[in-house]
Amino acid sequence: MSTTRRMIDLAVPGVRGLEPYQPGKPIEELEREYGVQGAIKLASNENPLGPSPLALEALERAAKGVARYPDGGGFALKSAIARYHGVGPQCITLGNGSNDILELAARSFAGAGDEVVFSQHAFAVYPIVTQAVGARAVSVPALNWGHDLDAMLRAVTDRTKLVFIANPNNPTGTWLERTALARFLAELPDRVVVVLDEAYFEYVEAPDFPNGIEWIGRHPNLLVARTFSKAYGLAGLRVGFGVSDAALADLLNRVRQPFNVNSLAQAAALAALADSDHLERSRRINREGMRQLTEGFRRLGLGFIESAGNFVSVELPIPGREVYERLLRRGVIVRPVDNYGMPRHLRITVGLPHENQRFLEALAQAIGANA
Repeated sequence: MSTTRRMIDLAVPGVRGLEPYQPGKPIEELEREYGVQGAIKLASNENPLGPSPLALEALERAAKGVARYPDGGGFALKSAIARYHGVGPQCITLGNGSNDILELAARSFAGAGDEVVFSQHAFAVYPIVTQAVGARAVSVPALNWGHDLDAMLRAVTDRTKLVFIANPNNPTGTWLERTALARFLAELPDRVVVVLDEAYFEYVEAPDFPNGIEWIGRHPNLLVARTFSKAYGLAGLRVGFGVSDAALADLLNRVRQPFNVNSLAQAAALAALADSDHLERSRRINREGMRQLTEGFRRLGLGFIESAGNFVSVELPIPGREVYERLLRRGVIVRPVDNYGMPRHLRITVGLPHENQRFLEALAQAIGANA
């Protein structure tokens, strides 16, 4: 028996069959593999403006103290987040990105014999954390690329412990309006914990879009996950947070690692939260870039899924993976989503104007007859 086989047999059942999460290809890797220079990356839903200047200044100051452990409780950052969102600090759970919050929820509330419900075409981490804790994943067929809340309610059984909802959804960009989501929460049994993943909340400009944090006092079983990785431009520092009833937060903090958010991340997030001007510039560049991309798709005769995030999924006449490879050879990195059951789509992050234009030109070549 090989060493690999022996080690797999030692793992807990949920881990044995897992496929690791595949992040977007780094620029350095593309340039090394394909020999291209000046590549651009529109694959990982990062803020093309980068972080707030205030966050960069805070990083420089905080770097002098990296010989010390960070504040394991994150007092200053939790207090600032709580004030910003009008909740108590005891309602905040800090995470190593919002992914950490998703995993903490799975570890706290689901296990062998339990069920976790989420939508088809939803974030790949939901089935990963479900399988890792030994629970059964229940993927509910999507409705128009988004969550079918009625079908998700019907999928809830006595074994259901957790429901994941992404609003807006990644990778499709679809969103749920206030009335529909409020009804879902009201009808769901309060013994089931709902994780409302709002990683792209700051980018949303759709009318009647709900702010899940406003419902925390009404639903003790609700956990809202947010991140500083997207609109705040701190993806490389990995800092997110959950907002929930204090009793639910207490459970999450029992399994949270004490230093899961490092001192640099805490300092930068604290400064970024205070820079409303940078956040508004980020929203504006996203609004204009989304229009640039979708108008380009229309000119090319391509369909796309309307998105409320900082990305858009375009439908192609040939398999998306093939177009993805052709774009790589032209120095453009986007995200194939065939692993989400979308083999003829690519997900494109909104970039700066010149990046969007370069992508559209490369896309026209990649789907052309001489591609």
